[in-house]
Amino acid sequence: MTDGPGTAPEWSRAEAFLRGRGAARMPHPGGTLLEHLGRVRGLLAEWGADSRIQAAGLCHATYGTDGFDEPLLPVTERAVLAELIGERAEELVYLYASCDRGVVYPQLGGVEPVAFRDRFTGARHTPDEADLRAFVEITAANELDVMAHNAELAERHGAQLHRLFTRSGGLLSRAAQDACARQLGP
Repeated sequence: MTDGPGTAPEWSRAEAFLRGRGAARMPHPGGTLLEHLGRVRGLLAEWGADSRIQAAGLCHATYGTDGFDEPLLPVTERAVLAELIGERAEELVYLYASCDRGVVYPQLGGVEPVAFRDRFTGARHTPDEADLRAFVEITAANELDVMAHNAELAERHGAQLHRLFTRSGGLLSRAAQDACARQLGP
């Protein structure tokens, strides 16, 4: 599968993989990690994201993240995920999972290219615009879902996330911008 899931049976395969890796048993705001991942994919679909970005959204926590470090698959097995969802979607999953948020988030919405720091390797790189846009879109879907299901986190981080997505709005789809403003705005 080179383009990633796009049909119901392909989405079912990806969800079955995540379930088999324990996502349906991992607590997460709003239920389980698997439920959260499905809602993130759903938001991305609602916003008009292509199937590769939706697949990356569905699998964004496969290697763990800077905010949820409970990997379902070690990064040494990236080929397993690439075979399931396609190379492009897997590359976006890795970009999302490897992001050192403390380094990257402050740069979003600035005028210079965004220099990513890979939290797994320490390497720095500058993703191209398409990758950066996909990363910010997945980030928005992820954070909006978490905030919708955890009032304490929404109270603690909502204003900061609103500022992040407002200043980096040029990287978000119009639908994502509107959703961020609706949910996080004053």
